[in-house]
Amino acid sequence: MKDITKEFPGVKALNHVNLEVARGEIHALVGENGAGKSTLMNVLSGTYPYGSYTGQIIYDGQECHFKTVRDSEKIGIVIIHQELALIPELSIGENMFLGNERKGKFGLDWDETFAQAEKHMKQVGLKERATTLIKDIGTGKQQLVEIAKALSKNVKLLILDEPTSSLNEEDSKMLLDLLLQFKKEGMTSIIISHKLSEIAYVADKITVVRDGSTIETIDNSARDIDEDRIIRGMVGRELTDRFPKRPRCTSTEPILEVNDWCVHHPIYTEKQVVSHVSFHVNRGEIIGFSGLQGAGRTELARSLFGHSYGTGITGQLKINGREVHLKNERSAIEAGLAYVTEDRKDNGLVLIDTIAVNNTMARLEKVCSRGIIDIDQENQVAEDYRRKLATKTPSVQQAVGNLSGGNQQKVLLAKWMFADPDVLIVDEPTRGIDVGAKYEIYCIMNDLIAQGKSIIMISSEMPELLGMCDRIYVMNEGSLVGEFPIEEATQEKIMAAILQSGKKEESKGVLQA
Repeated sequence: MKDITKEFPGVKALNHVNLEVARGEIHALVGENGAGKSTLMNVLSGTYPYGSYTGQIIYDGQECHFKTVRDSEKIGIVIIHQELALIPELSIGENMFLGNERKGKFGLDWDETFAQAEKHMKQVGLKERATTLIKDIGTGKQQLVEIAKALSKNVKLLILDEPTSSLNEEDSKMLLDLLLQFKKEGMTSIIISHKLSEIAYVADKITVVRDGSTIETIDNSARDIDEDRIIRGMVGRELTDRFPKRPRCTSTEPILEVNDWCVHHPIYTEKQVVSHVSFHVNRGEIIGFSGLQGAGRTELARSLFGHSYGTGITGQLKINGREVHLKNERSAIEAGLAYVTEDRKDNGLVLIDTIAVNNTMARLEKVCSRGIIDIDQENQVAEDYRRKLATKTPSVQQAVGNLSGGNQQKVLLAKWMFADPDVLIVDEPTRGIDVGAKYEIYCIMNDLIAQGKSIIMISSEMPELLGMCDRIYVMNEGSLVGEFPIEEATQEKIMAAILQSGKKEESKGVLQA
């Protein structure tokens, strides 16, 4: 890609960007949210058609003018976007050949569709039936379906945009190993990721993008890359400590107490997803919840937040020493709870609405006079939070869907900060955002603690929990299996607690059998 320049109204997203990828290598693109990585790949894949940008794309020695994504797919360039493009109510096989259907004499050839699907599923190690509905498999398997779908299009250059952002460590490792296997078979890959450890593990070369320009390309063939060098290139400054310092919490005054909490699945009501969980949060404390995907952490958090998940919920919840019965989200907000969802785009924000509207929607009554929204006050609130959180946007009238992931996360945090909770539950607060934006989010969390708030933090990134929390609870299969003060917590101890509890469950199952 030579001298690629791409402009949106009022913004130059790409400024004479150059990128060179060798055949058969895994090439990583890194940079802050809004740096232009996804935009560059959307140009390469034909998502942004020829004529909407300037510069040249030369693939296999030929200059390319892609008008649509289908044009790039015809020559073997396939992109997998961060937001998976799958239809939950259709089967794996139907999704895999959507728009690329297998046809017979009398319409669609379903036997061929499912046979071909299972062939490509086998290539990616997906052990499911091709007739299984997408909604019935986890996110990790859905990511594999997207890769199998790419293989069905005879992919030669595979582009993956944040492929592991929604995956646990085990699924992420499996996907990265799959890329290394494809490399042995001659496939070329471009991967966008914020997870520097994964980049270091899999990439042959790393190109750093900042503010729409390429900063440098680093050779990582020896797998000995300096992460600090990458961070310096991404953010344009030294980041000496990934986690901002704050005094450790010494309070022993519980602000939130949960006793013997049980939750059943909303559809399969006989299945218990949270089993007899008890924990507490002290005033001015950050507690963390660690565990593998499916451990029940999100289910626990959402059930506490006004029973927004689950059925047959039992147990005791106390806030500020008083037992409360929160039957819906509104009652949870009024009781001083807030929940920053892990899925900001589907459940956290209204993407077509403005920053100002999103900022105030959790406590709209605070900007109302006699039941009518005071637009000037709403805009002033949003402007105050824009400055306070350093949200990158030309105006609070900007649609939230036009912001980068890190800035969307700041709007989501601002929404709940405006609600003024005593306890803020943050579920994967830095998922899919870059190292610079992560640091800013951590600073916001520390500021809230300094104001006397308390935080429950759910994260799949153990270094994040170890760097930010005062205590860490460990969950596995719906139960609490460990608790560590931060002075004693290590990644090894947390994993040991998970694995040992898993062995106990297996032993119990054998004895019952």
